[in-house]
Amino acid sequence: MNAAEQTARIKILNAMGLGPLWLSRYASEEATPVVATLALADVPPAAVLPDGGVTDVVTVADLPPSSAPVASDPVDRVSVMSLDALQAEVASCVACGLCKGRTKTVFGTGDTAATWLFVGEGPGYNENLQGEPFVGAAGQLLDNMLRALGVQRGERAYIANVVKCRPTDSSGKDRPPTADEIQACLPYLQRQIALIQPKVIVALGKTAAVALLGADPDTPVSQLRGKEHHVNGVPMIVTYHPAYLLRKPVEKSKAWRDLCLAQNALPTNA
Repeated sequence: MNAAEQTARIKILNAMGLGPLWLSRYASEEATPVVATLALADVPPAAVLPDGGVTDVVTVADLPPSSAPVASDPVDRVSVMSLDALQAEVASCVACGLCKGRTKTVFGTGDTAATWLFVGEGPGYNENLQGEPFVGAAGQLLDNMLRALGVQRGERAYIANVVKCRPTDSSGKDRPPTADEIQACLPYLQRQIALIQPKVIVALGKTAAVALLGADPDTPVSQLRGKEHHVNGVPMIVTYHPAYLLRKPVEKSKAWRDLCLAQNALPTNA
C-alpha cells in the first residue's frame, strides 16, 4: 500500500503577559514490520490422519493471493486511518520505550477542522495523568496566546505534540524525546496534519520545529524564528515553548511577534 488560524491591543498584550499588569508566574516542576514466514522446505507434502488416511498439506503457495501473508508497513497503515482509528492506534502503541512509563497517551485536542495547529514537544507530568496536551501553567499561557489570536482551545485551533507519551529521565523528570522516539511517533502527527488540514502551523519550541522540518536537531530556535517555513505546503512559524516563556518571560515580546507573523501567513480566506 502506498499513500500519503487590534481588538483592544492592550487587553491582548496583557493576556499574553506583555502588558504592565502582567505578574510573573513560574512553573514547578523501533519496530521493523514483521512478515509471517513459513519454512516451506520443512513442510511435508502430505499429512497422515489418525485413521491412516492421507490428506494434502496446504502451503502458502496453495492459498489464494488474498489469503497469503502480506507485509504491513506501519507508516502505510497510519496514512489511511481516520482520526478515530488513529487515536485508537496511538492508545495501544508500543513502538518505542515511552509506552512503558505512560499513564495515558496524549493524542491531541481541539477543532478537527482547525485553522490553527499548535504543535509542542511531548506530554509532561500533568498531561500524562490527564491525557490532555498543555495543562497546568504552560497550558494557561498557551490559552492566553490563543485568545490573543482571537481563537480558543477547541474552536478553530487544534493542539498536539510530536510524541504522544511522556519522556522522562532516570530520575523521573521530563526530558526531550530522542530521535528514535520522534521517528516512531512522527507518522501519527503527520497523519493528524493531513486529516485536520490546518491553514497554519505554529511549532512550539525547537523539538517540534526540527521534527516537522526534518532539520538538524542542534539547530537553535533563533535560526528558525522570524521566517515562514512550509510543511507539506502548509505555512509554519516557529516560536518558543510556553514552558520556556514561563522561565524566561522577557522573551514573551518575541513570541508575540512570532504569532503576528503566523497570523500574516494565513490565507486571506481563512
